Amino acid sequence: MTTEKHDTDAAARQDPAGPERLEFESDRGASRSTWLAALLVLLIVGWMGSGFILPSEPEETPVSRADPEPVAVAVTTSTAQSVTQFFQAEGQALPDRDTSLRAETSGDVTEVLVTKGEDVTAGQVIARLNSSSNEADARRAAEALVQAQREFDNAQALLERGVATQDRVTEARAALATAEAQVTQTEQAAEALTITAPFDGRIETLDLDAGEFVSVGADVGRLVDITPLTVAIQVPQQSLTRLEVGQPATVRFITGEEREGTVTFVGTSAASETRTFLAEIEVPNADGVIPAGISAEVIIPTGQVTAHFTSPSVVSLDTEGALGVKTVNADNIVEFYPIQVVKAQIDGIWVTGLPETVDVITVGQGFVNAGEVVAPAAQEMSGE
Repeated sequence: MTTEKHDTDAAARQDPAGPERLEFESDRGASRSTWLAALLVLLIVGWMGSGFILPSEPEETPVSRADPEPVAVAVTTSTAQSVTQFFQAEGQALPDRDTSLRAETSGDVTEVLVTKGEDVTAGQVIARLNSSSNEADARRAAEALVQAQREFDNAQALLERGVATQDRVTEARAALATAEAQVTQTEQAAEALTITAPFDGRIETLDLDAGEFVSVGADVGRLVDITPLTVAIQVPQQSLTRLEVGQPATVRFITGEEREGTVTFVGTSAASETRTFLAEIEVPNADGVIPAGISAEVIIPTGQVTAHFTSPSVVSLDTEGALGVKTVNADNIVEFYPIQVVKAQIDGIWVTGLPETVDVITVGQGFVNAGEVVAPAAQEMSGE
């Protein structure tokens, strides 16, 4: 502390005027630095405002892609042919005639002349009832008729001689008519005592024994006629117009028998439960080999139609669910045609809805759609 004070005093003695004052003049270097800093700030602000804060990625050059190759499909040329169209249905064989045998009067059975299962002819006696009461009634009616006839003759003779009146003749005529009606009634009752077959047929059931009493109207048996047979089928509404009386038909019975028949009836009123129409086919059965009640398949040719034969594997569905076939036209473009199956066989189907000649896609149809361009290759396909 003493040393510093000593140095100060010495300096004062050396410079009697005292310490110098520091003065600054204008510094050009400092001014230049200010302008450089301002310019640098402006450059940074401009650079940031231009949006190039980060270097942008180079734009990708679009890559050109080649069009896809057409799908390869196999096709076969199909030409329409004339084919017979058939209506096919399942049915049941029925007897041509089937009736119940009934007693027309009451009485005791005296004899039964046939047995169940026996073939009978029209008018053949099946059974007889006791006729004792009827015979007595017949004798009384005959005597009453003789007496009425005598009285009428007398009244008529007296009227001609002027002794009797016209009223007496009229009364005698009425009594005669009553006696004649009584005789007719007893004759009919006598006929009712005999049960006969109304037509040729077979006794299917017979509930009748000698000595038993039967009441008027009681069922005593059943008579059926299976020569010919009648096969009944049900026809859908859409197929009704294809059938008509007189058409030939092939009938295949479940027993293995096959017979040719004829359509004899086509109904005009649909069943309320099924909306189908009854049709009947008459089948000859003179030998009686085919029994009634068995199942049968009926095939009826209904005309000619122009159709294509193809395999079921080429059939497909469009986006709306319609059944159809995909084809290729002359420009190799896929086309879809809705079809209708008109006949089915073991080896293929016959369909309508296609042009007369067409290239049908047989392989690859599941991978292409209508309107697409394809590369078709010919393929052979057998058919009838």
